[in-house]
Amino acid sequence: MLNRLKTHLPALLATLLLTACNEQPAPTADAPAPIMQGQQLRFAAGHPQLKLLTLAPAEPASSIAIELPAKLVWNEERTQRIYPSFAGRVTAIKADVGQRVVAGAPLAVLASPDFGQAQSDTARAEADARLAAKALQRQRELFDAGIVARKELEQAEADQERARAEADRAQARTRLYGGSSNVNQQLVLAASIGGMVVERNLNPGQELRPELTGPSVPALFVVTDPTSLWIQIDARESEVGIVRSGTRFELSVTSLPGQKFSGRVITTSDFIDPLTRTIKIRGVVANTDRRLKAEMLATARFERTFPGEVVIPATAVLLRGSRQSAFVQTRPGEFERRTVELEYEGPRQVVVSSGLRTGEQVVVENALLLDRLLRLAEEEARSSNDNAEAGPAVKTQNRGADKK
Repeated sequence: MLNRLKTHLPALLATLLLTACNEQPAPTADAPAPIMQGQQLRFAAGHPQLKLLTLAPAEPASSIAIELPAKLVWNEERTQRIYPSFAGRVTAIKADVGQRVVAGAPLAVLASPDFGQAQSDTARAEADARLAAKALQRQRELFDAGIVARKELEQAEADQERARAEADRAQARTRLYGGSSNVNQQLVLAASIGGMVVERNLNPGQELRPELTGPSVPALFVVTDPTSLWIQIDARESEVGIVRSGTRFELSVTSLPGQKFSGRVITTSDFIDPLTRTIKIRGVVANTDRRLKAEMLATARFERTFPGEVVIPATAVLLRGSRQSAFVQTRPGEFERRTVELEYEGPRQVVVSSGLRTGEQVVVENALLLDRLLRLAEEEARSSNDNAEAGPAVKTQNRGADKK
């Protein structure tokens, strides 16, 4: 017996050691489920899910910042886009990008037969006007001598007036395009305003046609005053009341961190863009030091006041069907779902007009967790009620079957 025990003792010890190593730890008790009472959830003290919830107070909404996307463009009241009025070939370029020019300064010269025809028409009209004036002078002398009738004098006067009117029209046309009295076929492209040349879209020897211009074709030259820029703002429908003409705003540009610029709204469109569902707002901003550049993307910041209302983070609001709600901590570990009405919805903050009071703590992170728990509790309660109502009916059916 003793020898047998000695023989099997090593195997027994190995079995006990292996069993001890594979022994599972004692199971821990699951956290108790929260208790639902109406629209409230109650958690036990120290419940682990409470650590997942972040709270923030509802604060008075005296004024909040509303940020709208915007883009800088040239001030069209101080900008001129120059297109060719006649067909021609570029023979000389007098200005380039970055060059400051004054009003009337030549930008380029074109050799244009069409403009030469206009110059020829002007010269011919002036010659006709001079001839008509001489004919009128002779008719007056003959009329004074009693040789011709008054009718012929009046006819000469009418001819002279028509010739003078045609000459004035032809001269005005050539002056409009910078032409002279000489027929040289040289069309000078000039700026009618002073400013900076910011675009040049022509090369020497390039053939130009006036019919090949339009909104999709870039201008030959763009001259503007860059010390004043327009800003195009896309406003939501809810911001119509604050972006009226004359409203001041603060402009910030991502590429210029820490720098702020002041602007003013000058006009508001009367329709909503059907594609973006936004309202186009135009503002103006001073750019005397020329730090701002056209086509920069920016953010326009407006201040809006909401007296008597509260503001909370946008993450605290949940949408359920057509109603919006938020979870409020009534006591430590107790949360109540409140239906709220919003006066304003921003990307980071919302203004609540009813449903919350100043100082109340709302759940701003993991509010969906509470909403999910409350829905599960509601579904479980409905399921229990349905089973309770179905129980008596089942018993009645069973008694009827027993009688049969």
